[in-house]
Order: sequence, then structure tokens, then C-alpha cells
Amino acid sequence: MTATIRIELQSITDVEADVLIVNLFEGTTQPTGATGALDQALGGQISALIETGDFTGKFKELKVLYPFGKLKAKRIFLVGLGEAAEFTHPRARQAAAVAARAARDHKAVTVATVVHGAGEGHLDTALAAQALTEGTLLGLYQVTTLKKHQTPSTLTDLIVVEADAEKYQAIHDGIERGRVIADATNYARELINRPANLLTPTNLADAAQDVANRFGLGLNILGDQELKDIGANAILAIGQGSPEESRLIVLNYHGNPDSEETLALVGKGITFDTGGYTLKPAAGMENMKTDMGGAGAVLGAMQAIAQLKPKANIMAVIPAAENMVSGTAIKPGDVIVTMNGKSMEIVNTDAEGRVVLADAITYALRNGATKLVDVATLTGAISVALGRQVAGLFTNDTDFASVVKEAFHRSGERAWELPIVEDYSNAYKSNVADMKNSAGRDGGSIIAAMILREFVEETPWVHLDIAGVARDIEGNQELNPRGATGFGVRTLVELAFLQESQEQ
Repeated sequence: MTATIRIELQSITDVEADVLIVNLFEGTTQPTGATGALDQALGGQISALIETGDFTGKFKELKVLYPFGKLKAKRIFLVGLGEAAEFTHPRARQAAAVAARAARDHKAVTVATVVHGAGEGHLDTALAAQALTEGTLLGLYQVTTLKKHQTPSTLTDLIVVEADAEKYQAIHDGIERGRVIADATNYARELINRPANLLTPTNLADAAQDVANRFGLGLNILGDQELKDIGANAILAIGQGSPEESRLIVLNYHGNPDSEETLALVGKGITFDTGGYTLKPAAGMENMKTDMGGAGAVLGAMQAIAQLKPKANIMAVIPAAENMVSGTAIKPGDVIVTMNGKSMEIVNTDAEGRVVLADAITYALRNGATKLVDVATLTGAISVALGRQVAGLFTNDTDFASVVKEAFHRSGERAWELPIVEDYSNAYKSNVADMKNSAGRDGGSIIAAMILREFVEETPWVHLDIAGVARDIEGNQELNPRGATGFGVRTLVELAFLQESQEQ
């Protein structure tokens, strides 16, 4: 969505729009505030709906009313917010998305809305406005296609209506922050949804170049020769089966030059994953363009961080490669020596993510990272454990993990911590190398995390396995269409600001 967002300080009854969105909490017997003003102007229509039980205010319930000339707005959308005591910023996002999608379905051009939860919901006004903006823009996102005939959204204007002039600045600030974060999430979605023939490692590096140029980030891109020069054999090994060169993409944001702390965000960037000689099943392989979902999240987050300017130093490291089958591809049983000198026996060429991340983590540590989060579509096992709405979280540092969890709480994205089980380390021991890159099905997500931990050294680290949440297969969630979700962007942005507060 590219609609213009603006604030209008006026009475709700004077708004001119194709759709006017107001809300109601569950259990309300008499509407107040903006909803009460509309009820009075409509001759008690909303009160009648409540009295008859035709509208209860249940979360995400939506009713369309027609003013019949009593208001300048053509339609009224009444959206339910659920119980007031249970109302949160994530619920505000969802409610905004539900209403915005319904407005699009009605082919509205101009939509006006109140800020959900800033009154009776007792949410901070700026945060409520941010949630409104994020929910609207994320909910309205449409996958860009190469179809000859596409049906674009008719919605061009979003008006945020507020009668209290003293709230103007808070709403403005919340809208701007929400717009930046939603745009960054949708940018990540665009990258992840792009067909793999149009998003090779080189194309991904070009996208990073564009972000760096537009938003003033430092950039370093290493090709095959530079990777050889620094001993990044793990990245090269996974990419060697493809005619496309691999890349190591590094972006830097220096928001606090006086600090020696640097938070590294490492995103897995396998632009297509056949599984190599450990070939994936044909069914669903077309979705393996999503295997750079971690890279997309990190690149989107850096776009937002560069605009919002937290006082922190952030480094993004993206190992980009294609995992293909050919006469030059790595084979089961091959042994490589990673950038930090540890050797790895490749027993499963489809366990390639941890291989490229090993070198990316080492690069981040050698270039000043003091804390590290990696984001990767790493294991199918994680969706078996947690489903497709919750990411897996692993860590070697409970204090740092608590900060990352707070970032998730603020963003509304969801993750659950799984254990590191030391007894499982025997499972990936090798007779010919320091370790194997896989240990079979049992405990697959845990063992993958433990292999990554071998390269982290003593640095505080959190691993996010997003294989289950990077793509919405059905498109049934309010904030996501069918396709890439951009999961992780919002959390990583919040983490950058928490990093700022940690250093103060």
C-alpha cells in the first residue's frame, strides 16, 4: 500500500470518507467517545445493535453501517476490540488490519479511523498510533506479481481522526514510526517473495547496495575471491554447485560512535535451496526461495534502523548463496574447514544454513560484534515443535535472551525459548572432522542451534529459527497475506532501541 497517511483534528461526525472506522469494547452497554458521538448522529443505531445483541464488541467482530445522509462518511465500520482488560498493542494492530482489509474489499478510496485503544483502552497514544499504522499497512500489503493484469488496491488516503489537539504530536510520532517499520517489513516481504531467478546472491547484494545508498549505511560486499582470501570456505562450499557467485553482505550503522558495543544481526541468505545432493522432495520446493527469509528480515530491519536512528551500533551480516545440484556441488561426506579453523563433515547437504552461518558469525565476531542475533529459516523441525506462528529461540546467555524477549513483547511477534541440551553434543561428533553438520531428525532444531553455538565463542548470542513463520502458507492471519511475512523485522528494530537503552 502506498496510501498517504495524515491526521485531521476535527469532530468524528464531520469526517468525509468512503469508510469511517470506529470501535467498541466487548461488554459495553452505552457507547462513548467517538463511537458515542456517531451513535447520537445516527439516531441510536449503534446502541440498538448492542441492545439486540447483534454486535457484542467481540475481538475482530465487524459490522457495516450506512448513515443515509446523516453523516458525510458513506459507510461506518464498527470493529470489536474484545475485553478492555485484555486489549494490547498486538490486538490494536490486528483490529486495524481487519478494518483496513474490509475497507479494501469495499473498494474504498479514502478511509478515516480513530486510534484504537488510545482512550478507553488506556494505551500510550504514540504506541497506539504506531500499532494502528503498522496494522493498516501490513494488513493491506499485496504480493507483487508478474501477472499481465493485476488488481491494485483502490485505497489512496488514510485519515487519522482526533478531536484533541494536544494528542497531535504523539499521534504524528507514532504514525511515522509505524510507517517506517511497516514499510521495512513490506520491503522484506518483497525480497522474500521474489522468484529465485530474480533474486540471486548478486541481486540480493544489489538490494543491500540500494538500501545503503538510500539510507546512508556503510556497506561491504565480498565476492568469491574475497571470501577465499579470508578463508570463508563454508560459504563457498555451499555455493560451489551454482554458476551464481556467493556473496557476504555487510551493512553498518554507527549510531553511537562513543560506544565499543556492536550488535550483530546475522541473516541466512540462501536465495534458493534444492537441498543439494540430499535433495528435497519436489512438492513445495518452489517455496525454497523463502530460505533467505532471515536475510530479508535483517535487511528490512537495517532500512528501518537507519531511518529511526537509535543510539547504538548495529552490524548486519548476510551470507548469500544458492544451494544447487551439479558436478561441482558439495557431496555428502566432504569435509570443509570453516573460517574460524574448525572442520566440518558435510553429512547432509540440505543442512546448509548452519554451514554458511558459521562463517558469517565468525566474520561478525572478527569485526567487532559484542552481541549477536542470527535469524534463519534453519530447520523444518521447528514448525513441528511450535507451529507456524511462533519462532524458536535459543541462547547461551539468559540476560541477553531476556532483552530479545522484551523486543518480541514490544513488536507483537512471537518466539518461544527451547533448551540447549549438552548431552546432544555427542550426536554431531565426527570421526574425520571437528563436527558433523547434522545428526538426523531427533532434536533437529536443538542440534542445529548447538552447531551454531560452536562458532559463537563466549559472545552473548541468540538464535532465532524462523523456518515455520517466514512464510504464511494459507494467508489466514490478519497482518499477513499468503506469502512472505517479513517476520523478525519489527523485533530487530525494537532490539536496536533496547540496545540503546542498555548502553545508557
